[in-house]
Amino acid sequence: MGRARTLRRTRITATVSAVAALGLIAGCGGSSGGGNTGGGVKDGKTTITMGLFGVMGFKETGLLDRYMKEHPNIEIKAEVAGDEQTYYTALQTHLAAGSGLKDIQGIEVLRAKDIVDTQSDKFVDLSKTPGKDHFLPWKLNQVTGSDGKVVGLGTDIGPMAVCYRKDLFEQAGLPTDRDEVAKLWEGDWAKYAEVGEDFKKGSKDDDVAFTDSSSGLFNAMIYGNSKQFYDEDGELIYQKNPVVKDAWKLASKVATSGLTAKLRQFQPGWDPGLANGTFATTVCPAWMLAHISEKAGEKNKGKWDVAKAPQGANWGGSFLGVTEASPVKKEAKKLVAWLTAPEQQEYLFKKLGNFPSSEEALKAPAVSGAKSEYFSDAPIGEIFGAAATEIPDKQVLGRKDGTIKDIFSQGLQLIESKNEDPDKAWDTTDGRIKKAAG
Repeated sequence: MGRARTLRRTRITATVSAVAALGLIAGCGGSSGGGNTGGGVKDGKTTITMGLFGVMGFKETGLLDRYMKEHPNIEIKAEVAGDEQTYYTALQTHLAAGSGLKDIQGIEVLRAKDIVDTQSDKFVDLSKTPGKDHFLPWKLNQVTGSDGKVVGLGTDIGPMAVCYRKDLFEQAGLPTDRDEVAKLWEGDWAKYAEVGEDFKKGSKDDDVAFTDSSSGLFNAMIYGNSKQFYDEDGELIYQKNPVVKDAWKLASKVATSGLTAKLRQFQPGWDPGLANGTFATTVCPAWMLAHISEKAGEKNKGKWDVAKAPQGANWGGSFLGVTEASPVKKEAKKLVAWLTAPEQQEYLFKKLGNFPSSEEALKAPAVSGAKSEYFSDAPIGEIFGAAATEIPDKQVLGRKDGTIKDIFSQGLQLIESKNEDPDKAWDTTDGRIKKAAG
């Protein structure tokens, strides 16, 4: 989706330090120059180059330094780009030219299908990597081609829940206990909208909306399903897919019912909305907790809580792939396997809050038992871990998923902020998707 991941700080438990990464997605940064930027072997020492973006954590937490210390014959040179969109444009250029590639390149989840379908031959097959079976099945499937080739190994994921303001729920006469709140909308996003109607009726402040935006609801509804915008053959199916149609219908209803603050996530006005209590709920992937805690501020600590979403879904995540052009593929593959191993994923969660894509890491006490002090000691390891396991093992991704998602968000914005008729907004959105995705 092209947003940069920046480092945010939060606390997860008294024993778990958490400097959490806020970025919607993780990926990589290639060199801006041409030529071969891969590593090599000189005087018995192997150099491995990496292209990363945002805060994937490997460099920031000292993992690369630790690997070099444990492997004195290895030197790692990592370039980190701040913006994923800029990075991916550069990566595409390097892939097309066959030069300028690093030994290891990060792949953001919404770029995965494009890489698998059009650039698979530029990446090493990691399907036979020893121990790779520790990943969540759906995570590994995101970078697996029809021929079984695996172009990358998973880093973090973004399982989703609902973050809510307990004080605003209490004022509206709604339960505040997270388990009771989750039961209100259990199993059905339509129930979430019904809770919004109850909140609106009970709220003493007309300036406080139930949720931030209809687009957040739309995203949560589609990201928990096996098929979204494309089918297995790469054909667009959003027009007839009941998952997308139902999500649009419900999101449109919420947008026209006065339940939203008309504030798209990470757009102007959203951060002040978090701080000022402009809305009572927001659909939140695990990595978003850090951003909320920072922007809502110390004054709102303990007012926020986290409840299980009606349906498990995922927003965000990344992979590490090894390029075929690398002169040190064997060593690079070992580094990728080590960086994405359960132990390192657990370490990154404790240090940065990056939620593991490893089933083994999810079961580790430091992850499964993690709580967030800011969010009323919510058992975030348990809540987000459960969401991660609810996602279908096979999710069909498309080459333009990120672009289409953004266009749908813009379409809902037409309804929400410009009072456009939902049917007309759908037609506008449909036309924009056809133009952008072909």
